[in-house]
Amino acid sequence: MKSAITVIKEQVSSFYLILRLSAYEMRSQNKSNYLGVLWEIINPMIQISIYWFVFGFGIRGGHPRPEFIPWLLAGISVWFFIYPSVMQGSRSVYSRIKMVAKMNFPLSAIPSYVILSKIYQHFMLLAIIIVILNLKGYTISIYYFGIAYYFISVYIFVFGLSLVTSTLSTIVRDVQNIVQALMRMMIYLTPILWNPNTLSPKIQAVLKLNPFYYVIEGYRSSLLGNEGWYFINHWHYTLYFWGMTIVIFIIGSSLHVKFRNRFVDFL
Repeated sequence: MKSAITVIKEQVSSFYLILRLSAYEMRSQNKSNYLGVLWEIINPMIQISIYWFVFGFGIRGGHPRPEFIPWLLAGISVWFFIYPSVMQGSRSVYSRIKMVAKMNFPLSAIPSYVILSKIYQHFMLLAIIIVILNLKGYTISIYYFGIAYYFISVYIFVFGLSLVTSTLSTIVRDVQNIVQALMRMMIYLTPILWNPNTLSPKIQAVLKLNPFYYVIEGYRSSLLGNEGWYFINHWHYTLYFWGMTIVIFIIGSSLHVKFRNRFVDFL
């Protein structure tokens, strides 16, 4: 618990620096492209088009359901924040440790600013999806306030997870490959491309052990307004999600604080 408090204090004291580094991180990744940050939108839209064609058009024999596109967009909107955040967060420390090793800089801020750099893409993509949903008849409602809650929730969870994976990846590089393999599976184990209501309650209960399930369904309920306040209506699942988040954050903080003075030795 002491390590978790230390990490929280470091995030608060370095908040301004984290914001600046996240903006720099986003610009540096696109500085060599003519279209710059537009690629942060173009790539996800291309992938969404492919998913629609395969899962909404192709496997249905060329007869897609009209409601599939809004349903897909609402759920996948947060996935394009989750996936790169987890992937880049897991390798954030060992790929940047040399740059900050001689600086008065809290190492716990490295995963934080790397994850936060994905917020710009997320909000730009979310704005486009909201416009499309409104054109489809899903108008802005009071449930949109829930998006802020779910974004904060997924950010805290991914940050805690990145503390675990970035520490382990620095010690053992194979962990990065494991994370990559698991995240490739996650898009099919979370209700992004398929409707969980078509499965039996027992299978749904197993799949809900995945915390990303909670966030994606929360985003979907906020954007479509089809389930009201998801975190209230499913309060048992909300307690489970935050219990998992707190446990992972405490474990990640303990690992990070324990090994960070030795990170350079593992390079």
